[in-house]
Amino acid sequence: MFAALPFPDISPILFSLNLGDFTFALRWYALAYIVGILLGWQVIKMALRRPGLWPADTAPMDNRQLEDLAGWIVLGVILGGRLGYVLFYRFDYYLAHPLEVVQVWQGGMSFHGGFLGVVAVTYLWARRSGLPVASISDSLALVAPIGLMLGRIANFINAELWGRVTDVPWAVIFPGEAAQDCLLPVCARHPSQLYEAGLEGLILGAVLLGLSFGRGALRRPWFITGLFLAGYGASRFIVEFFRQPDAQFVAPGNPLGWALQLGEYGLTMGQILSIPMLALGLWLASRARRA
Repeated sequence: MFAALPFPDISPILFSLNLGDFTFALRWYALAYIVGILLGWQVIKMALRRPGLWPADTAPMDNRQLEDLAGWIVLGVILGGRLGYVLFYRFDYYLAHPLEVVQVWQGGMSFHGGFLGVVAVTYLWARRSGLPVASISDSLALVAPIGLMLGRIANFINAELWGRVTDVPWAVIFPGEAAQDCLLPVCARHPSQLYEAGLEGLILGAVLLGLSFGRGALRRPWFITGLFLAGYGASRFIVEFFRQPDAQFVAPGNPLGWALQLGEYGLTMGQILSIPMLALGLWLASRARRA
């Protein structure tokens, strides 16, 4: 335990401006969303400028359509992420406090919910626009790890979603009463946020970018989408062994009765929600046709 690392002195707020009765604060987590979307946008634009990467040597959309899609993606992430958190983790609490559902600034987002929100808006937008759903999906899957990596780093800076108590040399002593709630004098925990940033962000992103720009993987509709789903599902499932399970998962008001039953076998909510992603991803990747 003496080898544990102290939590770095980094404020969750990058900077703040006092504007009289109003204070504007830019948080690292918000910056992660902004930078992730901007970088992802630029990577997709690079891919669209190379028609040879796509089926039939034709890019699936132009820059104007990409700008339009970006707005819908932001909406899908926010609405889906928030509703997913409410339904999957704290249904009983928000059922008693419904007005707090819209208070996104108080925190509480679910990746799996955000993912479903993006899937819904992307499908509807692509069908309405008459564009190929598969290639649009592949373009988004290609850049999703960028946002995941930045978001997990922001989770670490916020000292949230930390890991289980451990005595490994790189364990971190996270601040806060909840993080120090254990039977030891000092609780050192896995920096599981950084594990996720490395697996589902850096490594998965490098694989997808390498296959897309170097091996022509985007020419196989649904292949990159399937690879992303399988890669994220496997990464999240593994990291859940080191991440502190969400306490809200065991709440009796959780409407997902089947999830509670699976939880009795030692699975966390993150693992339960990742299993379908892994299965669907493997199925899509295996059936992706070469165009």
